[in-house]
Amino acid sequence: MYDTIIIGAGMSGLAAGIRLAHYDQKVCIVERHYTIGGLNSFYRLNGRDYDVGLHAVTNFTAKGAKKGPLARILRQLRFKWEDFALAEQCGSRIAFPEVNLRFTNDLELLRSEVAAAFPDQVDAFDRLISRIDDYDDLDQDNFALSSREIVSSVISDPLLVEMIFCPLMWYGNAREHDMDWGQFCIMFRSVYMEGFARPFKGVRLILKNLVKRFRSLGGELKLRHGVKKICVDGQRAVAVLTDSGEEIVGKRILSSAGHIETLRLCEDVSEIDKRQIGQMSFIESISILNKQPAEIGCDETIVFYNDHEKFDWQRPVEGLCDPRTGVICSPNNYRYSDADGVLPDGVLRITTIADFERWSNLDEQEYARQKMVWFDRAIESAVRFVPDFRRYIIDTDMFTPTTIRRFTWHDNGAVYGAPDKKIDGTTHLENLFLCGTDQGFVGIIGSIMSGISMANMHCLRD
Repeated sequence: MYDTIIIGAGMSGLAAGIRLAHYDQKVCIVERHYTIGGLNSFYRLNGRDYDVGLHAVTNFTAKGAKKGPLARILRQLRFKWEDFALAEQCGSRIAFPEVNLRFTNDLELLRSEVAAAFPDQVDAFDRLISRIDDYDDLDQDNFALSSREIVSSVISDPLLVEMIFCPLMWYGNAREHDMDWGQFCIMFRSVYMEGFARPFKGVRLILKNLVKRFRSLGGELKLRHGVKKICVDGQRAVAVLTDSGEEIVGKRILSSAGHIETLRLCEDVSEIDKRQIGQMSFIESISILNKQPAEIGCDETIVFYNDHEKFDWQRPVEGLCDPRTGVICSPNNYRYSDADGVLPDGVLRITTIADFERWSNLDEQEYARQKMVWFDRAIESAVRFVPDFRRYIIDTDMFTPTTIRRFTWHDNGAVYGAPDKKIDGTTHLENLFLCGTDQGFVGIIGSIMSGISMANMHCLRD
């Protein structure tokens, strides 16, 4: 019998496993796929390594910092700063019609940009920051308040409101149209107050170190062990039944599969409220260039663009995708050390909102055709905001909402899971808990922090 069974070998599951194994718990992580990481993983195609999911590690703090999520993670998992080897962003931008706001990992740049573009809103922007500083991440009662109502009560210019929301929703919002106040505060801190970074070797370095540490502590990782059912006795989960029919028994279960997806696995749950399922999914095109992006004028780390003054964060009303808004990211544009050098290829990634249901209903031939169509349309939309890089493309790949569904098992390919988060990670069973996206923390650092916090709260107090 295991002390804890963890469903899913993504960032949160691996982090929870390490934390528990440090305290000599017998831990087993079961993963449906042949590799680790969920959507934050990597693959090799045509001789090249591709990151998926990871645009940036948020919540960056410099080496030696004692405060912040990254510093807490390093302490809790007993890693050195060098184990993640994070390089800061070169600089990013929010691009709306007629107005651009640049930002880096220094909040003062964004504040100065707001002062230049919206001079009458500077004091309001400062008040918003003060209010975010005062927010308690674990306050479930205040978490679900409307961010649009709160932010609009502080900042009176509607365009600035939309521009502030754009990167935060793109990088961590499961709810259409609005954003939970707690999620807004978490994302504002992680994006604007702490900022972006990336390991030179990408997500592979982080995953490699997490798995190595977990196994070195005696943890068991079972790949190709999808969970078919969570076995229940009364008010307790007693085991998981894998797709192959193997029963794995444990004292408690920690699931990173998502709230709705976890409930669906429980044999005592007969009906799921489909209104609770997330809707926000994406396509992403990856373009390999024969030049470094900076050489052709694409020298920013990330550009969040929107081609009209209102930012519409919702599933496409019609069609497979909505190209009016998107994200342009280059892993080349980080401040890597001289020892790292430069990445061998130029890379630009374009992310666009997509509709899972429409993509999933295409037959194989039409699916392949639409991938080519939307690859071109997404780039056509993006080059309105960055130099046109199409003539430098030498190789491509693309993933869709159905790819996300396959590798995360999230309903609707919803990258950020269900809109209603369970901050304390509890479920209807007394020993079944959630970690990861639907616990409320997103991104690389957020997911790792979620695994640690849920392990501490629910699995180390017996």
